[in-house]
Amino acid sequence: MSERLCLTTPLPTLEAWVDAFATAEIPVLAETAEALEQLRPIEDEVDAHSLGELVATDPLMTLKLLAHASELRRGRLMADAETPTAALVLMGITPFFRDFGPQPTLEQALADHEEALLGLSRVMQRAERASRYALGFAVHRTDPDASIIHSAALLHDFAEMLLWVHAPELALQIARLQQDDRQLRSVVAQRQVLGIELHALEQALMRRWHLPELLARITADEQSRDPQVRSVQLAVRLARHTARGWDDTAVPDDVHDIAELLNLGLEPTLKLLREFD
Repeated sequence: MSERLCLTTPLPTLEAWVDAFATAEIPVLAETAEALEQLRPIEDEVDAHSLGELVATDPLMTLKLLAHASELRRGRLMADAETPTAALVLMGITPFFRDFGPQPTLEQALADHEEALLGLSRVMQRAERASRYALGFAVHRTDPDASIIHSAALLHDFAEMLLWVHAPELALQIARLQQDDRQLRSVVAQRQVLGIELHALEQALMRRWHLPELLARITADEQSRDPQVRSVQLAVRLARHTARGWDDTAVPDDVHDIAELLNLGLEPTLKLLREFD
């Protein structure tokens, strides 16, 4: 993950998209990069839990860390690192700071593309809200994998984030198509502009980077009744539908399905969702 990528035309195949994105540099939020540099001189005082919490506020830094940890684990008899904290425990703090030098930032990468930076910010804010909802659902259900479900929701739309970083003009084309036609489904707009669906790219990248199987399964958008998958799906759906407020016509269906997942009535579910927000 080292070279700067800026695509202006779609690539011919899914494999070509995977090859391009898998080797491209992934920038992170400026506040993440700054916080890491503040901790670097005092790494002996840093523990995996607090550093993991810092990383877990940034979807792309989380992605970089989990991909790196998976690469380290390959060929060794080690458990999957499915959360930032688990990855840091696996690696150790000193090796983390050695392997992750000063980080390139999203703000630098898109400095000349304010509209794309705004589009990316919206996706990342949505991911952060989805991860909070998913964690809340998991805790309510007393799921022992609550932190993994949080990571899965945070990473659910990472391919869309990478598209804004590596191909901002194409990402804007998709956004404009959907602005012009509110009924146009995301996957249709993606196929029209990119020739692929971002979900397929995401799953292929997860395989290429050997990300944990549980994370890949939970983020797969199949019609699963598995409560872990449902927790992430419904959290992502609700975050998307409430991005501009709670008056979207799809929200009542979301609340109904969440109530079913949590085994609650509609009113208690709405009250709980407001607390998560």
